[in-house]
Amino acid sequence: MVARKEREQYLMREFTSKILSTPLGSTYLFSVGQAGFIIKNKKGQLLGIDLYLSDCVERIEGNRGFKRMLPKILEADELKLNGVIATHFHRDHYDIDSIPVLVANGAQLFAACDCKDDAKSQNLLKYNPIFVSPGDRCECGDFQLLFTECDHGSGAPFAVGVIIIVDGKKIYITGDTCLRLDRVDDLKQAGPFDAVIGPINGAFGNMNEKEFALFANELKCLAIPCHYGMFPSHGGNPGIFYDEMCSKYSSDRFCIMAQGEMMIL
Repeated sequence: MVARKEREQYLMREFTSKILSTPLGSTYLFSVGQAGFIIKNKKGQLLGIDLYLSDCVERIEGNRGFKRMLPKILEADELKLNGVIATHFHRDHYDIDSIPVLVANGAQLFAACDCKDDAKSQNLLKYNPIFVSPGDRCECGDFQLLFTECDHGSGAPFAVGVIIIVDGKKIYITGDTCLRLDRVDDLKQAGPFDAVIGPINGAFGNMNEKEFALFANELKCLAIPCHYGMFPSHGGNPGIFYDEMCSKYSSDRFCIMAQGEMMIL
């Protein structure tokens, strides 16, 4: 246990330093693990999406299926984010241990409407969080946010995706959703996209590896899979996604990011 904590503390220092030390003038994407990402724009503004920084899921669920398998690489109070997005109320997207710290540290919260009760119970309404639905448009510094429909099933009917426009680039984050090819034409009207980020775990109403490969191919942009590796019960195999992309679609139009990895968009 001591060794794990020491390793996590080292990783936290390294990851925070990486985010803060990248030079201005480029657009960076950082993988935090699970469905969590941070985008740093050319001016150095930071936007977090679905950051799972604690181990609250295991504590709440109380079983080994939701034990945190990936290390913690960022403390909620280590970075001053301009904004943080929670695409729905599930605890690996709305981290009830971390969201209050991020918001108190200055991050503007953009959260799906099903997060409102949590925000109220945590006394976050005083920070003027913005509760969003599909079709809503918001701004956070130089980030433009267009919230989109997703289909995460009856358990999370208010879940959203988001198109992030910054530095002349468009990044589409599907949110937790099943495969909905019927929505591709509408999405193309909002594109073209530089990248699409989507789940591959194939459980709890989400696309699996082959479905996300198909979906990303329809959008003809860089595909970045997420939502795997964090919990034993969640599934998701990036190797299957890799094989699918290489054998059926494009071997140069996807990127499988390791936790803590950075890429320039």
